[in-house]
Amino acid sequence: MPACPFETFPALSSLPVLHAFTGRVPGLDVKIDRAAALDRLADHHGEIRAYVGAGSRKFITAEQVHGAEVRTVNGSDSAPLAGTDALITDDPAVCLGIYVADCGPVWLVDPVRRAIGCIHSGRKGTQLGIVTAAIEAMVKSFGSARADITAQLGPCIRPPNYEVDFAADILRQCHEAGLVSVHDCARCTAAETGRYYSYRREKGQTGRMLALLALA
Repeated sequence: MPACPFETFPALSSLPVLHAFTGRVPGLDVKIDRAAALDRLADHHGEIRAYVGAGSRKFITAEQVHGAEVRTVNGSDSAPLAGTDALITDDPAVCLGIYVADCGPVWLVDPVRRAIGCIHSGRKGTQLGIVTAAIEAMVKSFGSARADITAQLGPCIRPPNYEVDFAADILRQCHEAGLVSVHDCARCTAAETGRYYSYRREKGQTGRMLALLALA
């Protein structure tokens, strides 16, 4: 087993995708800035990608600027993709990756059209409708039917540890966009700092969890 703990979600495990959400690496000092922390975590996250079967895929991440830009990507793209917070693809040679440490990671899977999306949706991105934009992009780019798309929200900061319940807004946006299969792990990153990194609880000096997604 990899040294970095990770979790998967039942709603996604039943679909033709590879996915994981990494946790806190025991004993690893990440009380540094984001770039340095990601460097220290890179090998651990690479082990997870390999363990779930996505190690040979082109690993594509987003710059993550807390905006509402969605990019359709394929194996010819280079990471990180500037100015974007959501990645969608139907390329089986690609593994999508989003880094979070309180913001909401959202996985989107259309098993019919074999299309996927990975989204970084924090307070600002949720207010801007990043999840809705990603769903609409999958409908437009891949011909996805809304009723075929499964959405999974992962661990993120939630009340009472945060003043805004953007997790509830993410779920609402999914339903309002026409999705039927919408799931929430209901875990709070700030409440479980032994398990997750929390930007707010650790005052910005912490690591990042990786949400990864690839077609099986």
